[in-house]
Amino acid sequence: MRKLLFTFLRILKAFRKFRLKLAGKTEDDESARRIVTGKSWEEFCDRLKLAGAVLMHPGAPQDPFQQAEGVRYLTRLTRAGLEAFVEYSDPAFPIFRRMVHETVKMGADNPDNVYLNAQISGEYEYRITGKRNSIDYVGFFTQNGNYGTTGGLAPCGKIEQDQLVCEPDGSFEIILSKTPKGKNWLKMEDNTTLVMVRQTFADRQSEIPVDVVIENLDGRASPDPLTPSRVDEGLKTAAMFVAGAPLLFARWAKGFREHTNKLPQFDPAISNAAGGDAGIIYYHSHWKLEDDEMLVIDVKPPDCDTWNFQLNNYWMESLDYRYFNICINKAGAQSEADGSVRVIVAHRDPGHRNWLETAGHGEGTMCWRWYRLKEGASPVEPVCRVAKVQDWKIDEKP
Repeated sequence: MRKLLFTFLRILKAFRKFRLKLAGKTEDDESARRIVTGKSWEEFCDRLKLAGAVLMHPGAPQDPFQQAEGVRYLTRLTRAGLEAFVEYSDPAFPIFRRMVHETVKMGADNPDNVYLNAQISGEYEYRITGKRNSIDYVGFFTQNGNYGTTGGLAPCGKIEQDQLVCEPDGSFEIILSKTPKGKNWLKMEDNTTLVMVRQTFADRQSEIPVDVVIENLDGRASPDPLTPSRVDEGLKTAAMFVAGAPLLFARWAKGFREHTNKLPQFDPAISNAAGGDAGIIYYHSHWKLEDDEMLVIDVKPPDCDTWNFQLNNYWMESLDYRYFNICINKAGAQSEADGSVRVIVAHRDPGHRNWLETAGHGEGTMCWRWYRLKEGASPVEPVCRVAKVQDWKIDEKP
C-alpha cells in the first residue's frame, strides 16, 4: 500500500511539473506562490494532523498512559523533523547534530549510542575532520533517501573503526565523494542525503565521544539566502517524516506482538532499509508482564565485539535511560563462570545483578543486538520465559 501511495505521489509530481511547464512557470515559482498564499504551512499542518492516525493503528494500545506517550512521541518527531529538514536542511553547509537523543527517540534508539547526522547531497563533496578520543566504537555511514520514501534509508558507504586511518594524535580526515579520494573515503551517490556518525559506549561514564566537524569542499564561505523553495520542500519533507517514521515502526510493533516475550532474529533487509547497522544482528520483539511477573532471558553470547539489550515503550522509544536502568551491555553485565548471561526484566528489583526495570510500563518493545560477530561465530537467539516473582528464590540459578 505504501509503495502504491508513493507511486501515485510521483505521478502527481510529474503531472504538476508538466502543468507548470505549459504555464511557463518553474518549481521555484510554485514554491513562492505556496509560501505567499499560506498553502505550504496549511498543508504542513494538515499532514501533521494525519500523522495522528498512527495512534489508532491496529494493535496500538489505547489506554491513556500509552496514548499520552504516543502523542508526546509525535511532538518529538515534529521537533526533530523541523530541525533536520528546515533549520539544518542546507546540504551546502551541513552541521553534525543529534537528531535522536534523550528526548527525541525512534526505532529502538540505542541508549549506548551517540547518533550524529548531517544533511548532505550528491551534488557536493565533503570533508570530515575530527579526533578519535576514547569511545569504544565509531562508524561513519552515508545513506540514500529518507523515512518518507519507498526505499527508506538505504545504505550507501561506510567506514568502521577498524578501517579508519588516524594520525598518531588520534586525528583523522574523511573525504565524502562519488569516487575514491584520500586515506579515508566515504562513498556517496547521486541520491545520497545523509551522513551518520554512529558511536557506541561500553562505559558511558568514562569514555569520550569523537570530536567531529563536516565541511563542503566547493569553497563557498557563506550560505545562499533562504529561498521559498527550501522552506516549502523542508516543510513537505518534515511532515512526511513525522507521518512516515511512526507508521513504519507501528507496523513493526504490531508484528512483534506475534512473539510476545520471545526474541526471534529480525530480518536484516528490513532493519538495513530503516537505517540499521548492517554489522549488527537485531532481535526485536514485544514484552508484556503482569505486576507479579518477570521476564527471564538466558543466553551464552557468541564471539562478537559487544552486545546489548534494551527496553522500549510500545512506540519503540527507548525507556528513559537518564533515570532508569533499562539497558545492559557486554561491559556492564555480570556473567556466569561458563560465559552465559541471565538478564531479568521486572517491575521491581528481584535482587538480581542483571536486573532491568520497566519504568512504570506494563508492556513495550525490546531489542537485543550482537555487534560484529567474529569469524566463525554464529548468532544465538536468547531464550526467554516468564516467571512469577515469588518463585525467584527457588529458581535463581540458570
